[in-house]
Amino acid sequence: MRILLDNISIIPMSESNSFIEKGYLLIEDAFIKELGTGKAPEGVFDRIIDGENQVLLPGFINAHTHAAMTLLRGYADDLPLMEWLENKIWPLEAKLTPEDIYWGTMLAIVEMIKSGTTTFNDMYFCMDEVARAVALSGMRAVLARGMVGVGPESEQAIENSRELIGKWQGQADGRISFRLGPHAPYTCPPAYLERVMQLSDELQAGIHIHVAETRVEYEDILKQYGKTPVSHLESLGLFQGRQVLAAHCVHLNEEEIGILHQYQVGVAHNPESNMKLASGIAPVPRMLESGIAVALGTDGASSNNNMDMLQEMRSSAFLHKVNTMNPTVLPAYQALEMATANGAISLGMGNELGRLEPGYRADMIIMNLKEAHMIPRYDLLANIVYSAQASDVNSVIIDGKIVMENREIKTFDEQEVLAKARETARRLVGK
Repeated sequence: MRILLDNISIIPMSESNSFIEKGYLLIEDAFIKELGTGKAPEGVFDRIIDGENQVLLPGFINAHTHAAMTLLRGYADDLPLMEWLENKIWPLEAKLTPEDIYWGTMLAIVEMIKSGTTTFNDMYFCMDEVARAVALSGMRAVLARGMVGVGPESEQAIENSRELIGKWQGQADGRISFRLGPHAPYTCPPAYLERVMQLSDELQAGIHIHVAETRVEYEDILKQYGKTPVSHLESLGLFQGRQVLAAHCVHLNEEEIGILHQYQVGVAHNPESNMKLASGIAPVPRMLESGIAVALGTDGASSNNNMDMLQEMRSSAFLHKVNTMNPTVLPAYQALEMATANGAISLGMGNELGRLEPGYRADMIIMNLKEAHMIPRYDLLANIVYSAQASDVNSVIIDGKIVMENREIKTFDEQEVLAKARETARRLVGK
């Protein structure tokens, strides 16, 4: 399949080229073959897409999600984290069936595709159903079965993770990959994390874990182990020789930032979730300054309440400007980099995703520039980060296949998903 995108503005996010005013990009099968300025090369193409008044950029990478929690959107708002989890979220999650997880994930996928996300990094349960949704939809995903080491399913989580990796790793033409998902240091005792590390080494699988999300967690780990969360995990050897993504990292000291940098741990910053749950403000400018690959995530839709990475970019940039009282902190390009190139690096995919370069996977989005909020266009990067809306995402290409065109999803029936999600939510809450 050869697709030519012509007469289009391009933001490659590459080290060699930050912006092409008018150019072209050629896709062959799942990869980017060529891109450049001016007139496109002649040849035979299966599709030619005219990009007049549009911009092409890498698809967004949502680095931390609990996708099926779309079914809990708006169910329990304006509560502290532990009260929210223990009294509302966990009891309702206990009612979810595997089919519910499938439709909740499909609902998240609709929202993600229509707001420009092409890859998401998910931790939840019933991950067979999540993988099935990813395979059908055409999305790319890194999946992890959540593992809690203090509950009745701790042993099952180990074995289930082993089975999932054996069954799904590299499936859907390589769009699905699996990691291990120990929930957090406060739910996974050291002995359990030792077993997770052994399995990680055995299966050569990365790790996705929540770290230092709240002040209470930070102080509890410090009291229990005499170490801060990041230092505690380092002492156990979790970061040694493994690809690790740490979600949140809100409460860090300088030593911990140094540890994350030393072991090349990726960090998923979730500004809107952290703001809504009043968890705190992660030291993102300091982490970026130290060379840590800080990516962006939405977290689950019950604590956000959407999956929109455009909003996450804007919120992140604004939050850190006001927190540092410095308007030059986290400029537009850096915020966009967090949502694209840094997302890929944080997931160990920096050589194949997150940039538009020859040899990279053909994961990209086309955004309209014609709406009032995108005019005038003095600075296109600023318009995308500070002004753009999800509805500006016109088309989505993943692995060289057109997944959405002119706002119409091509790989599944969007209306069926919305209907099933409504039906499932009514059953869950008895309304």
